[in-house]
Amino acid sequence: MNTLAALPFLPDAVIFDMDGLMIDSERVSVACWSQAAEEFGLTLERSFFLGMVGFGDRDCRAMLRRHLADDAQVDAMSERCHLLYDERTHAGLPLRPGIVELLELLKAHDIPRAVATSTRQPRADRKLEAAGLLPYFHAVVTSSDVSRPKPEPEIYLLAAQRLGHAPARCLALEDSPAGIRAALGAGMTAIQVPDLVHPDDAVRALGHRIAGSLHDVRQLLQPWLGKAPVAAL
Repeated sequence: MNTLAALPFLPDAVIFDMDGLMIDSERVSVACWSQAAEEFGLTLERSFFLGMVGFGDRDCRAMLRRHLADDAQVDAMSERCHLLYDERTHAGLPLRPGIVELLELLKAHDIPRAVATSTRQPRADRKLEAAGLLPYFHAVVTSSDVSRPKPEPEIYLLAAQRLGHAPARCLALEDSPAGIRAALGAGMTAIQVPDLVHPDDAVRALGHRIAGSLHDVRQLLQPWLGKAPVAAL
C-alpha cells in the first residue's frame, strides 16, 4: 500500500535526483527527442520517449537501437537531440515547486545533501548552476561516475559514500520508476514525487512513499527537526 506514512527517522543525509524532481526539464527532453526523430523522418509515439525518463544516455541509446536497428542513425539522432537540448536549456530551466524551500530547510538544519543524476558531466553541473541549485549540495554524482547507472543502485551507493553516511540512514528523492528502483536497491528510504511518468501497479508494489509534491516531502521531515535521530525501522 502506498500512503504518505510518517518517516521512521530523521535521515542523516538526503540524496536528490535532478531532472523532473528538482528541475522541470523532462518536458524539454521529450520535446527534443520528438523533434530529433521528426527531423530524421521517424514516427515514434510520445510514450516511447516517456519510457526513457530516468535512464542514462547509454540506456536511452540502447532503447533506440532495439527500436530502429540502425546504429549510425541512433547515434546521429542522439547527438541532434543533445544539441537541441543544450540550446533550449542554456539559460536555465524552471524549478519544480517546493525545491528551494526544501533545500533551505535541510541547509538550516545542517543535513548533508547530494545529487544522484542520470545526466552526465559536465552537463549536470551546468544545469544545476544555471538553476541556482549547485551551492546547496555537498556532492554531485552523475552517470559519468558509475559503470551501472539507474535503475542499478551504484549511483546512490556512491552518493552516500561521498557524503560519509550509511545508505540505510539516507533519504532518496526521485520522480521516475528507474530512479526509485535504484534508490531502493541501495537500501535507502525513498520517496517518489512523480512528474511526467506516474507509477504503475508494479512500481507501487515496491512499497515506497509517493508524494504529490516536494512541499509534502518537507512536511514529512518537519516533525523530526529538533529531535535526536533514532534507529531506522
